[in-house]
Amino acid sequence: MHNADRGIFDLRRGHPIRVSGSGTDVLAAAVEGLTPGQLDRLTVMTGGRPRLILTPHRASAMGWPQPLEEGWEGVALQPTGTVDPESLFVLASAPEGSDDASSAARLLEGAVLQRAGESEAAALELVRAGRLLPAVVTSSIPDPEPEAIASAVADGMLLDVDAAQAREVAEHPRLELAHVSEAPVPLADAPVTRFMLFREGNGIQEHVAVVIGEPSRWPDPVPVRLHSACLTGDLFGSLRCDCGDQLRRGVKMINDSGGGVLLYLAQEGRGIGLANKLRAYTMQHAGMDTIDSDCQLGFGADGRRYEAAVEMLEFLGIDRVRVLTNNPAKIDALRAGGIEVASREPVHGTVNPHNLRYLSTKADRGGHWLEELLAAEASRG
Repeated sequence: MHNADRGIFDLRRGHPIRVSGSGTDVLAAAVEGLTPGQLDRLTVMTGGRPRLILTPHRASAMGWPQPLEEGWEGVALQPTGTVDPESLFVLASAPEGSDDASSAARLLEGAVLQRAGESEAAALELVRAGRLLPAVVTSSIPDPEPEAIASAVADGMLLDVDAAQAREVAEHPRLELAHVSEAPVPLADAPVTRFMLFREGNGIQEHVAVVIGEPSRWPDPVPVRLHSACLTGDLFGSLRCDCGDQLRRGVKMINDSGGGVLLYLAQEGRGIGLANKLRAYTMQHAGMDTIDSDCQLGFGADGRRYEAAVEMLEFLGIDRVRVLTNNPAKIDALRAGGIEVASREPVHGTVNPHNLRYLSTKADRGGHWLEELLAAEASRG
């Protein structure tokens, strides 16, 4: 495991890390879960003032469109007042215009917007890869390096992560999927089914190939669905989305077609993680759509990746598929990975008053093929 992979674990555990780059080296900690003691340690060890590092999407949501328009990798803000972890969290996550955001904004009065340095941007990528709120607090390490920092690194108490390596791991993860275990799991709509679990090389994420029917009897092309995990919809039947319907209908459609594979991918909340998904839900309850709420938190419209799906299909010896999806990005990703997509079949859920806006946003802003479903709903009045 690279130090960068370990850095993701440390940041998720609330531990600061040292990030070394071609410019200024920094101590960095995740804003999510930050405690007063950790923030104090950061500034005492460096003797400097903390900087808040945000994504361009978050800066745009706060009223600064320039970083997103110009493709900055990160945005650095130097709070002008005394900061505390709660205020930093509000600055990084509260909906713009809310009372909390307006109160915390006083810390940025007179602050100058700057591009994040290489090390700061790398730390930001690591927390995003760890599915934390995409925001870090950093403090520059002076030259010569303080003895306290050098000793902590030498003793293994502080992890030193190379900025270039961190960005490579975050942007181009080495999946190196390992087939870990498998077992027969008969399902209501697919009695002959086997679950095969795969673990990514860094040990962080696990994905499941739901193998339906006997592979020797599968049709050609093989029916395949890529399904991103949704705890609220898949397990609890949330009315906010159509994920649970798509999961169960996908299994039944594959079984009725003679068998195939449903790839259950650990990409909760379109890749932002469950904690951030629930934060986004709170904003959606107040009136935002799914894309705007994700952008308010500092994410893009859809952070999912499908390299794991390609690797699982390769392991199963599948190179020609009939994809059950409404999402053109999934087809593009499979083709980019060398999988032949012979055809597509839609998988529709049930429209209800709670998910109508969600589905409309998928179609209007996400490019999903849902015209037929939404037109049928509109015709019913």
